[in-house]
Amino acid sequence: MSTTKATFKSNRDARKFLGISMLHLTLTLVSFLMVLPFVWMILTSLKNLSDVGNSSWLPTAEGGWHFENYLQVFEKISFLTYYWNSLFVAGWITFLQVFTSSLAAFSFARLKWPGRDKVFFLYLATMMLPGLVLMIPNYQIMVSLGLVNTMVGLILPAAFTAFGTFLLRQFMLSIPSSLDEAAEIDGASKWRLYWDVILPLARPGLITLTIFTFLGNYQSFFWPLVMLKSEHKYTLPIGILAFDTSAGQETNLLMAAVAMSIIPLVILFMILQKQLVAGIQLGAVKG
Repeated sequence: MSTTKATFKSNRDARKFLGISMLHLTLTLVSFLMVLPFVWMILTSLKNLSDVGNSSWLPTAEGGWHFENYLQVFEKISFLTYYWNSLFVAGWITFLQVFTSSLAAFSFARLKWPGRDKVFFLYLATMMLPGLVLMIPNYQIMVSLGLVNTMVGLILPAAFTAFGTFLLRQFMLSIPSSLDEAAEIDGASKWRLYWDVILPLARPGLITLTIFTFLGNYQSFFWPLVMLKSEHKYTLPIGILAFDTSAGQETNLLMAAVAMSIIPLVILFMILQKQLVAGIQLGAVKG
């Protein structure tokens, strides 16, 4: 009997070990496939232009390694200006979206007023509209306000988001309502309840929305392309188009510019990755 139990346990352990090994192997392969485009980008950025079209990922012996490609990016375009413009626009949009979304989420989650849920579902319905559909009316509004080719016109239409409101509302719904009652007994106003009680407890959601918003707007392309006319106001996705013209494409310099442009995104993700994962998990707890 004991021999049978030992055999059964041995087989179970073997199956468990095999399952874990297969899972790790699968995750390793998926990770490898995800890293490949970044490896290709870095290697291409170190080639000369004649080597870019070669089937080999590595630079040829004749072409050699060209680390000076990164310096040429600064010589051929106003890279630092575009860099600053992207950070400035993405930073302001992120701040405004998080602030306005938290206010709206607080109203939908913690305050009681007639038609609240109906208005919220109507608010969510705007998420069904593609961004390209909204681009024309947004542009017409910016024209009427005289904000075309300005940073304000670039930032203002993106300062509000239904997705951010929905995300933060889910977090705020998971906070016990007894805290509201305790704060009201202590004489706290609605603003103090929002600022001193709810916002600190919704910190994982705020961080998650901050990351999503910054990543999305830092690499935004179509709206800046429509709005901006002056070269000194270009953001990075628009500015690096200078390497792709009718005269030809300088793919090696283009990849060098892209490699440098993703540095803030990598740093942001590395710093806040734990909070991002925790925020996504907590946001799925309460529907």
